[in-house]
Amino acid sequence: MENTTSGLLTGKTAFITGAGRGIGAAAARLFAREGARVLLAARTEAQLKAVTEEVRAAGGTAEYVVCDLADPASVRAAVDATVQRYGRLDVAFNNAGTFTPPLPVDQLPQADFDRLYEVNLRGPWLAMAAEITAIRATAGTGAIVNNSSVGSTRANPQLPAYGAMKRALNSLTESAAVSYGPEGIRVNAIAPGNTATEMIRDWEDHTPGLTGQLVAGTPLRRGADPAEIAEAAAWLLSDRASFVTGTVLRVDGGAAA
Repeated sequence: MENTTSGLLTGKTAFITGAGRGIGAAAARLFAREGARVLLAARTEAQLKAVTEEVRAAGGTAEYVVCDLADPASVRAAVDATVQRYGRLDVAFNNAGTFTPPLPVDQLPQADFDRLYEVNLRGPWLAMAAEITAIRATAGTGAIVNNSSVGSTRANPQLPAYGAMKRALNSLTESAAVSYGPEGIRVNAIAPGNTATEMIRDWEDHTPGLTGQLVAGTPLRRGADPAEIAEAAAWLLSDRASFVTGTVLRVDGGAAA
């Protein structure tokens, strides 16, 4: 009888950054349920360990490595660890990011701008470069998804540097898709809207009433659960999205419409 229970990512090895919490942790759980062997990367070992043990308890295959996206050597070592532990890399979800308090352009401290650049733009660029090398050397073909933001698609006066880095990440995504498409490596991004993550909670602390405003501006009249965002990434990484590359997929409940 034909096996109809295969998951979206059966047989694939997946590398996930920011996997200790929020969307990254949800992705680790989902990707493992969908059949992938997962390598979780993030800065906080206690969170990584907890999610890894949760994935294993549910019957999945998971390992973790501590990784700081602001440290280039750490990023390359984390990708290399995936190949060392599993023998290959098929897909990667560059999810990790950081947040700084909402301020207009003229009040934004340079330290905040630099931090957002290091983690939200340079970090994914370094990860993509290492991932391309690893996919080429092992699986040969594969897919990468970068986690952008609906805030990258329009003016973002409260988070101007954050939006700028995410818009630049969209450009990197599109350029990489053109560069590596001929060899069978797809590169896409997702642009989540209001999602129940630590970033939104931090933003709410600085801007009381924020989540209510976001919900009011969302046709589905609610925010997303992190697992819903992870579902979009899983599909883009899977062979079912085999003719999709160079896209920035909005996962925002219609808020950007």
